[in-house]
Amino acid sequence: MIRAILFLATIALPALIQAQRTRALEQLAYTMAGSYTSAEQAKSDTSYFEIELEMVRIWPKRRDGAWFYVEQATAASKEKPYRQRVYHLREVNDSTFVSRILTIKGGAAFYGGYQDPVKLASLSPDSLVALEGCDITLQRRGQGYVGSTVEGRCPSTREGASYTTSEVTLYADRMISWDRGWDLKGKQVWGAVKGGYVFVKRRR
Repeated sequence: MIRAILFLATIALPALIQAQRTRALEQLAYTMAGSYTSAEQAKSDTSYFEIELEMVRIWPKRRDGAWFYVEQATAASKEKPYRQRVYHLREVNDSTFVSRILTIKGGAAFYGGYQDPVKLASLSPDSLVALEGCDITLQRRGQGYVGSTVEGRCPSTREGASYTTSEVTLYADRMISWDRGWDLKGKQVWGAVKGGYVFVKRRR
């Protein structure tokens, strides 16, 4: 019964989203943006890779929420990110936010865009494709934010997976991100096992 209520609430969520940039949304956007590394975690636990995460604001004149260009790559292959996304962050209320996850058609042309504003200037909303069911809902919790996808709704075919889950905890100085793939029987088939990746934010 509880799962059904949560499912219905998630379906209704888009109608409640405020398409504007409020102080609460700008505070979360400022917290999200930055350059991150998991180097410290990788040194202390060799089961984790050294990953670089870059998240920069784009389209600052748009008023329909906050937009980010995102790249994630191993430190050894920074020029070839294994994940490239655009995030569209919108507010439900002053403590609840939804991040829509989008891919970029012809995305390879924008590799390295996090440090090249000229390259990103040619990025068009028409080139974006939403990953349906993969929205992340974030809740304000004390000095940070906690969020996740809805279990079973974000499809994945990677390594025999049926769906993927993402859990995020965000603070001013770090982000903990745990992405995992699951098969139809609910068995984990990819992703970190012990816990999420701990990304420490570099100084702005």
